[in-house]
Amino acid sequence: MTRTEYSWLLPSAMADPELPEDRARSRRTVRDWAVDITAFLCAAFFGMLALAAIEADRTTPEVVVLVDSVLGAAACCALWVRRRWPVGLAVVLTLVGVVEPVAAGALLVALFSLAVHRSFRPVAIVGAGALAVAPLQPYLRPDPETSLIASTIIGVLLILLVLSWGMVVRSRRQLVLTLRERARRAEAEAGLRAEQAQRLAREAIAREMHDVLAHRLTLLSVHAGALEFRPDAPPAEVARAAGVIRDSAHEALQDLREIIGVLRGPGDGDEGHRPQPTLVTLDALIAESRSAGMKVTLDNRVADPAAAPAATGRTVYRIAQECLTNARKHAPGAGVTVAVTGGPGGGLTIEVRNPAPTEPFERVPGSGQGLIGLTERATLAGGHLDHGPEPGGGFAVRARLPWPAA
Repeated sequence: MTRTEYSWLLPSAMADPELPEDRARSRRTVRDWAVDITAFLCAAFFGMLALAAIEADRTTPEVVVLVDSVLGAAACCALWVRRRWPVGLAVVLTLVGVVEPVAAGALLVALFSLAVHRSFRPVAIVGAGALAVAPLQPYLRPDPETSLIASTIIGVLLILLVLSWGMVVRSRRQLVLTLRERARRAEAEAGLRAEQAQRLAREAIAREMHDVLAHRLTLLSVHAGALEFRPDAPPAEVARAAGVIRDSAHEALQDLREIIGVLRGPGDGDEGHRPQPTLVTLDALIAESRSAGMKVTLDNRVADPAAAPAATGRTVYRIAQECLTNARKHAPGAGVTVAVTGGPGGGLTIEVRNPAPTEPFERVPGSGQGLIGLTERATLAGGHLDHGPEPGGGFAVRARLPWPAA
């Protein structure tokens, strides 16, 4: 992964070349203590090997051996500040290592820490300096058992090894931070998608409320108006209209309970869900409208309505319900024709037509969103819906919905 790709995945880390672990923390963790002790022991081990080689050479004065021991121990202890000042420590130990072979182990640890905790530029500068002075130490303090060329090659290889290893560790830490940032972003995006899905669900519920309650309340309005304008109607008709009003109000309350149940979370209530309307229940809808005094003709040519997909049947039901509601509002007294045709593989078509009203009537106010909601519903179901006035003055709605072959 390139640096440019990291920039959009981890803006904070790439804007500042230092990683969160680059600076010394005010309080060391158990892991920090373990790493620091391990680094000290490794540096001390290499220093003791070098000191043993110096002591084996009987020509080295005792004072020089003592100075080597003190400087080697000081170099190992200086590794304590390797996180806070990695560049400075690496530069100092590079200069000390020119004349002090016992500090070679501490120098390697310091170069490794520099590659881990700093970006490429300071690592390249200090590393180039360490490589440049690598031949000086075996030249000034030669090893009797190793040639100058061999000592120089070993020193260069060790420096390159620790620098490469440190940069690999740093790259891995950058990758881990990148993946963590990506996970946080994915969680945030998932939360946004969940909120959006919830909002869309609430919008769908609002459209459902319009479709269902408009149908029920229109029935209430029609029969209440009939009772208002015909106070001298026969008792039987008054009783029938009152019964329809009562049933419609009861159904409206049931629909409201269903909507509230959808809005509640799982386990918030013990009420069961009412069965959703399907193509089979279309006959009951037509019968309900006829009982309200509408002239409705149903032409259902579907051989097996129960075999229709649930979503398609529910969409057909809602389209017919909304169209009947609109007909009662805008063309009272006019006959309505509902035609349903189709089958598996060929799709399902519903057409609802009504002529223009022949008698004056008092218009019932409407929101104007019913047909828009029907169009959206048909589109979500994978079909399409057309509507508009007819040449003779009536109105027609035609929808075509998918019905996959069995």
